[in-house]
Amino acid sequence: MSSPLEALLESLQALPGIGARSAQRLAWHLLQNDREGAARLVRALDGALSSLRHCARCNGFTEGEVCPRCADPERDASVLCVVETPADLAVLEQTHGYRGHYYVLMGRISPLDGIGPRELALERLIARACDGQVRELILATNFTNEGEATAHWIARRLHAQPIRISRIARGVPVGGELEYTDPGTLAQAILERRTVQDAAC
Repeated sequence: MSSPLEALLESLQALPGIGARSAQRLAWHLLQNDREGAARLVRALDGALSSLRHCARCNGFTEGEVCPRCADPERDASVLCVVETPADLAVLEQTHGYRGHYYVLMGRISPLDGIGPRELALERLIARACDGQVRELILATNFTNEGEATAHWIARRLHAQPIRISRIARGVPVGGELEYTDPGTLAQAILERRTVQDAAC
């Protein structure tokens, strides 16, 4: 049976990006220098675990049946953006460039990890996309092998539906210089080039 300290270290190491040394530093800091902060963290986690659930519309986290974002009448219900995680949704929201709705997969297809369409409950997404309101589905999964496989599965599954299916673009980042851009990104930028209107002479 693990001691309280061992259990704390194991729990901290379960967090992404936290190894054994980082877990030790966090544990020592909380126990030695910030016991009140540790108590607040415990209360916050307990409150989140007991009160948060998945939104019935977007599958993100919310306290109610439907999250405030999905309930917002100012958002465009005809556009649905599919993301892998709540963190991806948060990043897109920070751009202030998208005012449609979202669907959070809470993962991605990864056969090596035993995660397929059933484990992600992708049929729930299909039902959401075919609810009669959605006119465009934006696939904003990551450009990893798993993210691409997930986007491909969704696009294939919805191919026969009267919905426009689009994929977020790849290419040179804003402010990027070609000299410092990797060849794969440059190749994708060339493939996904757009037409520029002729300037008036």
